[in-house]
Amino acid sequence: MKRHETLSSDEYRDTSSTTAPLSPSTLDPRHSTLGRFLREPLVHFLLLGALIFGAFKFISSETIEPGKILITQGRIESLETAFSRTWRRPPIASELEEWIRDYVREEVFAREAVALGLDKDDTIIRRRLRQKLEFVSEDVAAHAEPTDEQLRAYLKKHADAFRGDRRFTFSQVYLDPQQRGANLGRDATQLLAQLRRAGSKTDIATLGDSLMLENEFKALPAREVVKQFGEKFAATLGEMPVGQWQGPIDSGFGVHLVLMAERTNGSLPALEDVRAAVRREWINARRLETNEKFYRTLLQRYTVTIERPEAAKNADVKRVAEAQR
Repeated sequence: MKRHETLSSDEYRDTSSTTAPLSPSTLDPRHSTLGRFLREPLVHFLLLGALIFGAFKFISSETIEPGKILITQGRIESLETAFSRTWRRPPIASELEEWIRDYVREEVFAREAVALGLDKDDTIIRRRLRQKLEFVSEDVAAHAEPTDEQLRAYLKKHADAFRGDRRFTFSQVYLDPQQRGANLGRDATQLLAQLRRAGSKTDIATLGDSLMLENEFKALPAREVVKQFGEKFAATLGEMPVGQWQGPIDSGFGVHLVLMAERTNGSLPALEDVRAAVRREWINARRLETNEKFYRTLLQRYTVTIERPEAAKNADVKRVAEAQR
């Protein structure tokens, strides 16, 4: 048995997104300047709708008439441009004629395939159509240029993405598990006690086992710690106390005894130093936001019905009952 679940566009939207509906007041000149008005997503949707409508009219006027294929001058120029981009030179007459014949062949097969319904339920075609419509909406968002105020707000809100790496100044003594075998734990305990008694006065180059890494590191960025010692080692450095030998600490090589001398947190750079990166991320976030709002606007035109098998319905009821116990 199947259960029919019908959701209105508003109900469907609410279950998967918290995006607030657009308000017509965003177009009221009393509430915004002309520049802010032009940056409003609703204006983008209106422009996007006009663009899609115009593109549809252009395409349909060229190809819709049944039983006839019209190769316009614009189409020929488009084929010439495509040839030039592919071969980095303009086509000669015979090459252009070959491309035109190939386009006619493609058009014939495409129309006949659509007439037979071969485009229906084709995952690749559906994905391509979705991509093309998303590209149109994303292109609208790409033309929005952020102000300094918007960039600063984005930088503040996403500070961790632009903050400089934490830096670690530390010393380490390496112990090789394969060389020390069952005595590894005992040796680590004895050496740690020796290091704590001596403090920072010990020549650590004479201690432990050989390793193709330095014994001392000054202001090493966290990403370099991860690259050389591994994520687990780097995470431990971020939490260990400063000024006392600690260990053993695991790495990809074996175990280490570590003295953390200094640990500094990354600072948030000024906008002027990371403007290009912030602008790129702002535009990408705006693109995703515009795409999602465009989808929500289109979704309002539909009522979504989801057919669920009876087994799924019973499982849902069981989960609810268990949660209420």
